[in-house]
Amino acid sequence: MSTELNLAVVMLIVAIIQVLLPAFFRNGETGLDYNAGARDEAGPPVGIITARLQRAQRNLYETLPLFLAAVLIAHIAGRESGLTTAGAWIYVIGRIFYIPAYAFGIPYVRSLIWVVSLAGLGMIILALTGLFV
Repeated sequence: MSTELNLAVVMLIVAIIQVLLPAFFRNGETGLDYNAGARDEAGPPVGIITARLQRAQRNLYETLPLFLAAVLIAHIAGRESGLTTAGAWIYVIGRIFYIPAYAFGIPYVRSLIWVVSLAGLGMIILALTGLFV
């Protein structure tokens, strides 16, 4: 498998972790009895860290399909190059660093990390245009 496809697999693992993290924190807020039940009641308010992790998860879901599509298109079209590899690495590393930056509420740095990860995605898409290799 190419580096880009391997990084796509890494992002699937990151996505699973981002599903589990807020669930883990929420479980600590509600307790096992609530989570094992039907959850007919709203439960206690969502904590700050849990809410941040939920928002980070939703944020990932905005760009993850684009990343996966771009990586697959690059692979199928035979457009994988140094630019797609670098872009994939930048996207993946950025998304990994985004999780704690958001969870700890680090302003500006979180936004900068998001921009950097988006730039990595943009690099892959740019390579798909055929203008750069």
